[in-house]
Amino acid sequence: MSAKKSLLWSASAGLAGITGLAAHDVLQKKHSLLRAFPVVGHGRYFVETIGPELRQYIVASNDEERPFSRDQRSYIYSAAKGVNTYFGFGTDNDIEHLEGYPVIKHRTFTGDAPDTAAAHGSHDDATLPCAKVLGAARGRRKAFRPHSIVNVSAMSYGSLSAQAIRALNGGAAAAGCLHNTGEGGLSDHHRQGGDLILQIGTAYFGCRDSDGRFDLDKLVALTESAPVRAIEVKLSQGAKPGLGGVLPAAKVTPEIARIRGIPEGEDCISPSRHTAFHDVDSMLDWVELVADATGLPVGIKSAVGDMTFWEHLAEQMTGGDRGVDFVTVDGGEGGTGAAPLVFSDSVSMPFRAGFTRVYSVFARAGLTDRIVFVGSGKLGLPDNAMVAFALGADMLNVAREAMLAIGCLQTQKCHTGHCPTGVATQNRWLARSLDPELKAGRTASYISTLRRDLLKVAEATGVLHPALIDCDDIEIFFGQSSSRSLRDVAGYEAGWGQPSRADRDELARIMAELGDESPAPAQIPTGEDAQQEA
Repeated sequence: MSAKKSLLWSASAGLAGITGLAAHDVLQKKHSLLRAFPVVGHGRYFVETIGPELRQYIVASNDEERPFSRDQRSYIYSAAKGVNTYFGFGTDNDIEHLEGYPVIKHRTFTGDAPDTAAAHGSHDDATLPCAKVLGAARGRRKAFRPHSIVNVSAMSYGSLSAQAIRALNGGAAAAGCLHNTGEGGLSDHHRQGGDLILQIGTAYFGCRDSDGRFDLDKLVALTESAPVRAIEVKLSQGAKPGLGGVLPAAKVTPEIARIRGIPEGEDCISPSRHTAFHDVDSMLDWVELVADATGLPVGIKSAVGDMTFWEHLAEQMTGGDRGVDFVTVDGGEGGTGAAPLVFSDSVSMPFRAGFTRVYSVFARAGLTDRIVFVGSGKLGLPDNAMVAFALGADMLNVAREAMLAIGCLQTQKCHTGHCPTGVATQNRWLARSLDPELKAGRTASYISTLRRDLLKVAEATGVLHPALIDCDDIEIFFGQSSSRSLRDVAGYEAGWGQPSRADRDELARIMAELGDESPAPAQIPTGEDAQQEA
């Protein structure tokens, strides 16, 4: 066939295709736009499809986009890649007009601050242990002092790909931090060397019988099969508090069925409430049962709504014979779990408001020294993290920030199964693009850099450790019209938000030793030694 005939044939085929598409558009009734504007109307749907990418890379300014701005993502990406995280030419934030803008107040003179070398350059692997011993207050057999105040939050295998879970757990092992399994069960992919927090949700995946009821023997066996350091009971999460979930039958693969202990190829429905307990009293009995059987610290995770639950919990813990070892407060701005829009936007309190109210309940009851407080909800950025520590958080969990560190592009396709970088998908072709070994290194680099930067801010404010920053060290500005201390905004009394004097003294001793020799995390007191020193 001559070139001329080939060209004519191609043009005819193209014209026939366009004519056929035009006929289809005119005759179909589903889309009014296409009936009125056949063929060219498809351009609108194409632009809508790539709208997030257009806004992300072309339209939005450096500090405009949500949930994470371009500046915030750039910080996380740079930290994960181990490159320069500095920014030049001043802030992009509209500090003259922003409402509720936090400003951390540095000190000119102080006799108590980290060594500069520990916060810069030579100590990018800055070790920042928890100020409290997890489980010591209740005398748990396997109480320990967490090595890291920054840890990987709960994200289940199933919502994230196998490669993503492997990268996160391998990174946690390298960074010496904890990795929460999420409620989807403890998979083979969680066994890459990282210490685990085993999360138990309402469906009791991995520790349930054939009827879906909690099975204590299975839980004990599961915790003994992996490096599980604590158990977190999920009451609710920031993305969709008060809702259960459905895993469609098509997604219940043989592997997921084995891990979760559910029938293969059948819809898996997670209830919205626990069945092993029904109120605070029965929950505390159940917590003590689990803690006694496993020896592990046991805590709860919840978003914050009605405060009655927290008031009853504090009241029943006052006697000291029962209690949770840690409380993870999840902010309503959290987002790794897919949810209806109204839940993402309007159900449960944002972190700062929710955490403040919960901490205040326990502070008034005199219980804060018995509990390790964990914050979750966009806290993997140094400024947000420092506010959380000032409010009384002892540790932070990072979720979306960890996803960004291993390649997430914030395309917001988590709920579709079509994550383009293989993070939040079970599509084998997409997931294969994520190299677990490489991304494990980026997870570790991000966490280490964040800890280093938190240590830098602690140095500027004149304290040895980020957990020792005080509410009076942060001021909240409301444009140029007024400002109030964080203590005033939170309604905190003197001493609230700080560890006990004994915990502060012990933390100062540990930080001094780390500054002198920079020992490996294993040299931080753990287990029975930590209980004796606490």
